[in-house]
Amino acid sequence: MLHVYNGSLRYYNTGQVVIPNVYNKWFKLNVIDDFDSGIINVYINDKLKLEAQGRGGKFHVFKFGVYGQRNESRRMESRWKNIRILKKV
Repeated sequence: MLHVYNGSLRYYNTGQVVIPNVYNKWFKLNVIDDFDSGIINVYINDKLKLEAQGRGGKFHVFKFGVYGQRNESRRMESRWKNIRILKKV
């Protein structure tokens, strides 16, 4: 649901920027996907940056990495650390 286009982290391919100039920056990312309400909340460095209607049903798979790009170049990279996926019981 979060993609980088033209150097900015965006919600899907919309014009809605979550973080501008995201390249070469470390930040803490938390995503809360409330399946019951259909609302997602995106926190960057513990600050709410986006609340939006989700675009999926009640079944999702969390994944992260580089899957493709527009205007391809020879290098695509993403770095992640301390990954945790929590589930409300």
